[in-house]
Amino acid sequence: MAGILSVVGTPIGNLEDVSPRVRRTLGEADVILCEDTRVTARLLSAFGLRVPLVRCDENVIASRVAHALERVGAGERVAFVSDAGMPGVSDPGQRLVDAALDAGLPVEVVPGPSAVTCAVAASGLACERFFFEGFLPRRHSAQLARLGELARVPGAIVCYESPHRVAATLSSVAEAMPGRRVALVRELTKLHEEVVRDEAAALAAEVAARDEVRGECVIVIAPPTAAELDERRRGAPPVPQSLDEAIDEGLAAGEPKSALAKRLAKAFGSSRPDVYNAILRRGQPLGE
Repeated sequence: MAGILSVVGTPIGNLEDVSPRVRRTLGEADVILCEDTRVTARLLSAFGLRVPLVRCDENVIASRVAHALERVGAGERVAFVSDAGMPGVSDPGQRLVDAALDAGLPVEVVPGPSAVTCAVAASGLACERFFFEGFLPRRHSAQLARLGELARVPGAIVCYESPHRVAATLSSVAEAMPGRRVALVRELTKLHEEVVRDEAAALAAEVAARDEVRGECVIVIAPPTAAELDERRRGAPPVPQSLDEAIDEGLAAGEPKSALAKRLAKAFGSSRPDVYNAILRRGQPLGE
């Protein structure tokens, strides 16, 4: 029997969102690679499934890829899941899929919930086109620099954020994109799901005034008006001509190397490890 790598979407909150195909695929797997074995064990237990689990988060995935591909090549079904949502979307699973495809091994995607598309739908904002950013840089200066770049995107922008930093990030959005409408979508598919919308500054103030914000958060920023987009494009600085120039610009702005590598890998169509190595070769000190 031919082996296969199954990339499986799992619930982002509500267990009723698990499809029959997801349950069948996980139950038939010879092994499940997962972000956190404890989280996945609870999911399997809820459906009466017992399958061997192997930790495969961003810290160890590089050491797991070769063995996982060997197992697929030997005819086994290897399932890959993240803690919640679709693997490979803002997580390191893409590396495993890339390696499997390069090796000529079969890969299937078993769809499941995604916080990105759920938040876009729940926001009610104009999202005919949207750009998924994932997590913004943590440092304020680097965050502002990145938001300044994103302000020229001719569509909505979707970002992930932790509840502990969401108020500060909304404040940065207000600083970089004054007047933009923003939706904060929180606790998707769970009992206390919430969507709060307002102009960026007002929303930042409202969230900052809360005693506590709980649950994973998604920020959806409305697209720029045609007038704002035209004004930003006319005042935009020259686009860097090379990867080295973009690296120098990011480092000068204080952007952390890991975040810079992720951003420039997207912009230049390169792998994140290659860009990170290029950053180190620019002669900067190691570390963030």
